[in-house]
Amino acid sequence: MCDVPSCAEDGEFRAPSARFRSGMSRYDGPGEWRWLCLDHVRDFNAGYDFFAGMDTDEIYEAQRPGSAWESESRVFVNQGDPAPRWSNFTDPLDAIGARFKENLAARSRAGFAASPLDKADRQALSTLGLGEDADRRTIRRAYSELVRRYHPDRNGGDRTHEKALQDVIAAYTHLKNAAAFS
Repeated sequence: MCDVPSCAEDGEFRAPSARFRSGMSRYDGPGEWRWLCLDHVRDFNAGYDFFAGMDTDEIYEAQRPGSAWESESRVFVNQGDPAPRWSNFTDPLDAIGARFKENLAARSRAGFAASPLDKADRQALSTLGLGEDADRRTIRRAYSELVRRYHPDRNGGDRTHEKALQDVIAAYTHLKNAAAFS
């Protein structure tokens, strides 16, 4: 029921109690609430003033853009190599792949291992019939081709390739989530 004494409507809407409203704006507890009907919550909202009892400095602190943060943070600027120009590519995934290949070449020149792939990644690529230089687009194409080849709906109901289909799906799922291809 609505918390207004003379009202018999259902109290569907939660509103802060009068105690919360009168100066307890800094109260950090669970809060005290009352339940009001639609008409009374509209009246409550029309008369509610969040800034009541605050001076100018307190209002400014509540409204300034960084008030939600405990401290100001600095702006982070990418100082690395610029990304490839998007206009050079028709497919955004090609641009991402080009960036990956640039990073891989840079790591190789810097003396790091030329391949960031682990044993499970290599095995999954082998299952799809691909080499270590495969990109996301190549992986997707190989996966699509193998699923079409092994799926019983595409080969007349022949279930002899069911294990191969499961291996292909597992390999693609692994590579899709692999760090080297994300």
